[in-house]
Amino acid sequence: MTVAKPTPPPSEAAAHAVARGGAYEDEGSGDRVVHHRYTDPLDLIWIAAARRMGMQVQRSDAVFASWDGARVLTLSTPEGFDPDDSVAQLVLHECCHALVEDARAWGSPDWGLENTDDRDLSAEHAAQRVQAALATPHGLRTFLAATTKWRDHYDSLPPNPLEGPASDPAVALAQAAFARAQRPPWGPALQDALHATAAVAAATRSFASAESLWSVVPAC
Repeated sequence: MTVAKPTPPPSEAAAHAVARGGAYEDEGSGDRVVHHRYTDPLDLIWIAAARRMGMQVQRSDAVFASWDGARVLTLSTPEGFDPDDSVAQLVLHECCHALVEDARAWGSPDWGLENTDDRDLSAEHAAQRVQAALATPHGLRTFLAATTKWRDHYDSLPPNPLEGPASDPAVALAQAAFARAQRPPWGPALQDALHATAAVAAATRSFASAESLWSVVPAC
């Protein structure tokens, strides 16, 4: 036997409207066809930028960030993010890894890097230098900062993150990678995304509370 689902009691607003001889339909009711979906604007910007650079962004709760060695860049679902993580920051960081490793690593999963020990520490530090160098001219150095356990190193970089002692192999790696970042397909896609991000940040900053990441964007 099929049992009919009980009708929930009307809300206070609905009951008040009906009592006055009118009609009321609670929000969310009905069979409205949804034609559009809201997406975070920075997600749109950076997923499109990644596509222009040959990367298809997917989301999964199985990884934090992983390149498949072919075309797919998999990023964590929001549940796996730190509060100050974003798709924008992760796409930028992974692009910086690609730039540091160059074409030789494009076909290798995770750019051929190993993060279970320190063998690729110089490559990680170089990627952070490139990340800071790309973000700084747009006022986004803190907003798009490296997160996780690498944040302390990122914050310790000098005002010009491409400068450093010759004894640090990350410096030369970062300088070469930054030069690659000026050429297609990297240059146009990255600069368009950074300009667009700065515009969104400038429009949002004045509405942000002190604990919001948007508040770290410098005033124009």
